[in-house]
Amino acid sequence: MNSLDRINHVVVLMLENRSFDCLLGQLYPKSPDFDGLSGSEFNLDQNGAAVKVWSRPSTDKSNMTIPDPDPGESWVDMNQQIFGASPLPAPPPPADMSGFAKNYQAIPKPGTPENVMHFYLPEQVPVISKLARQFAVSDRWHASAPCQTWPNRFFMHTATANGYENNSPPHFPYEMATIFNRFADHGVPWKIYFHDMPQTLTLSRLWSHLDRFVLYPEFRHDAQHGTLPAYSFIEPRYFADLTLPNDMHPPHIVTLGEQLIADVYNVLRSGPKWAETLLVITFDEHGGCYDHVAPPAAVAPGTTPTTPFNFDRYGVRVPAVLVSPYIRQGTILRPSGATPFDHTSIIRTLRERFSLGPALSARDAAAPALGDVLNLAAPDNPGPPNLAPLPYAPKPSEIAEAMSLPLNGMQRGLLDLALHLPPNVAVGDLAAFMATHADALRAGLFPVAEAAGADMVDAAATIRRRLTALFANV
Repeated sequence: MNSLDRINHVVVLMLENRSFDCLLGQLYPKSPDFDGLSGSEFNLDQNGAAVKVWSRPSTDKSNMTIPDPDPGESWVDMNQQIFGASPLPAPPPPADMSGFAKNYQAIPKPGTPENVMHFYLPEQVPVISKLARQFAVSDRWHASAPCQTWPNRFFMHTATANGYENNSPPHFPYEMATIFNRFADHGVPWKIYFHDMPQTLTLSRLWSHLDRFVLYPEFRHDAQHGTLPAYSFIEPRYFADLTLPNDMHPPHIVTLGEQLIADVYNVLRSGPKWAETLLVITFDEHGGCYDHVAPPAAVAPGTTPTTPFNFDRYGVRVPAVLVSPYIRQGTILRPSGATPFDHTSIIRTLRERFSLGPALSARDAAAPALGDVLNLAAPDNPGPPNLAPLPYAPKPSEIAEAMSLPLNGMQRGLLDLALHLPPNVAVGDLAAFMATHADALRAGLFPVAEAAGADMVDAAATIRRRLTALFANV
C-alpha cells in the first residue's frame, strides 16, 4: 500500500542534459543500495590514456559550467558513448559506457576529454542534494531513449517519440496523443508553466488548449494561493534574454538551475496544498555527460518497427528526485522488478492516480509507477521550510556574451518551432483554426516568412514576437 490517493497535485520540473553521475553520483557512498560513483571509473581517450572521473570543490563560473563545450548528444553520439563503437555494428557490442572521452574529442569544437568525465559534489549542488536526501532519489531512472532532448520530452508527454531519434530535422506537426489530452478529456485541470519557449508546443494536439500555457510567475501564484491544477509541468528558461538560461544544459551555469529548483520547492512548501503534492525533478536526457550504468533493453512503444532505431533500449541514467511529505527521509527508490523507471513512469502514475484510462503506448504500459515512493501513511516529513541555493547573479557582461553566442541544437529547434507556429490566431473556433494550420504543415504548404536568427538576440526577439501573436486572442 502507498499514499498515492492522498496526492491531489503532481508537479514535474524537467531540466536539461545531465547524467545521474554528473549531478548525484556522490550523493551517498557507493554501495549495493546506492549505485553511485566510487571515484575509480574511467574511459580511455583516443590515445589510449585513462581519463578518470573527477571533481574539484570550486563553485565559480568556470567550474559550474563543466562540460564546456557542450558534448555530443545525437543518437549516433550516444551509441559511441554507450557502446564504445562508432559506427555501431550489428549486433552491437556489450554496452560498457566506454566511449564518452573519445566521443567528446570528436565533437566539432572538442574540449579536453576530462570535461565529460567531471561530476559535481553535493555541496556544489546543495539544493537537489538536500531534496534527494530529505525525500527520495532514484538510481534506477533512465532517459526513455538514447536520443536527444525532443525524443525524450516526447516520451515524457506521449510515451513515444513516434520514430524520431533526433531533434532535427523537424517533422511538424507532431500529432501524438498526449497525457495532457487525457486530462482534458476527463475534465481534470492541468497547466504548462514556461519561461520563454515551451517545447511542449511541438505537440499539435495541444494547440487547441493554449489557455493552459502560462508563464512561470503564474506557477508561483497558483502554488501560493492553493490553486494549482492536478498536473503541473514546468519548463525552464532555454535562452539568454536579459538573463541567463536556468535549464542546466551544458555549458549553462548549474547554479541557476539550482535556483529554479529551490524556487519551485519553496513556493510549494509554503503553499496551502503542500501536504497533497508530489514534486518530481528530473532531466530529459544525459546530454553526453558520463554515467557508468549501461542502459538495459526496453519495450518498444509501438508494434511497427522504426528505423534506424526501434526505441527498444533505454537511454543513460538521469537524476530523478521525488519530493513529498509522504516520503520517508533518505528513501532510495528502485522498482520492484527488472524494468527501470523512465519518463513514462510519470505517465503511468498520472493515469493511475487520476483514472485517465489505458496506456498511451506499450512503453508506459510496462513502466513501473511511482506510488511506492509515498511510503508514509501520513504527511510526517514536511521537509525544510525553505532552501537557499548558492548565490549567483550574472554580470551584465556575462549576459551580453551569452546573447551573442550561436544557438545550440535545442535552441535552434525551438526557434524553428516558433517559426512554424501560426503567425496569428483568429478569434472564434480555435480548434478548427489549429486543425487548418496542422493540415497546412502536413502538406508542406506553410511558408516560414522569417529567417532563423543567427544568435541569441535574434532568436529571443523572434520567439517573443511569435508567441505574442499566438496568444494574443487566447
